Amino acid sequence: MTTAAESDTRRVPRPRADALRNRERIVAAAREILVESGPDVPLDEIARRAGVGNATLYRHFPDRSALILDVVHSVMARTADQAERFAAEESDAFVALSRFVHAAADERIGALCPLLSGSFNSELPQLHAERERLELAVEGLMEQARVAGRLRTDVAVGDLMVALSQLTRPLPGTGCLNIDRFTHRHLQLFLDGLEAPARSELPGAAATLEDLRHGR
Repeated sequence: MTTAAESDTRRVPRPRADALRNRERIVAAAREILVESGPDVPLDEIARRAGVGNATLYRHFPDRSALILDVVHSVMARTADQAERFAAEESDAFVALSRFVHAAADERIGALCPLLSGSFNSELPQLHAERERLELAVEGLMEQARVAGRLRTDVAVGDLMVALSQLTRPLPGTGCLNIDRFTHRHLQLFLDGLEAPARSELPGAAATLEDLRHGR
């Protein structure tokens, strides 16, 4: 005998495989182009980069906010997964942190900075849990490296996130092509500067997550 709940479940159509692939291509293209050009990039440019028509994009994402929400959620979730995986895999806490920094660049974490500002509501329930998971995972990586004596003590998670954002996004108005090929080189220079013992005294105070949220 079929229950009402089972009947309702059967009536909900599953997304076709090609529809899922198109959605993934749109989100992947948006991750790339929003890092390059910011949140005001024309949606038809994202559709072109994804290799789909405008109608296909709008079937999945009725407006810009819906697409941005999906991109931010995707970047946060994928990056948090990486942080948790490296913490579990590596016995050397600084190696785990280093792997995370390079992986976060590949996940296009630089997309989060412009997308979580302005009129975009970063406190949406579906984002809050992933943001909290990401922050806890990164703070955990840094604390483990700090306790092990491998991370200098005068840096905080905000310093790491600011540097990641700055080093993984093209400079405004740059005419340099393929600038991404330098990203991991410069990230490694930054990581060398994080290692203990510190080789210099940093000016000012460490950047916290609260500083970043409130623009202090």
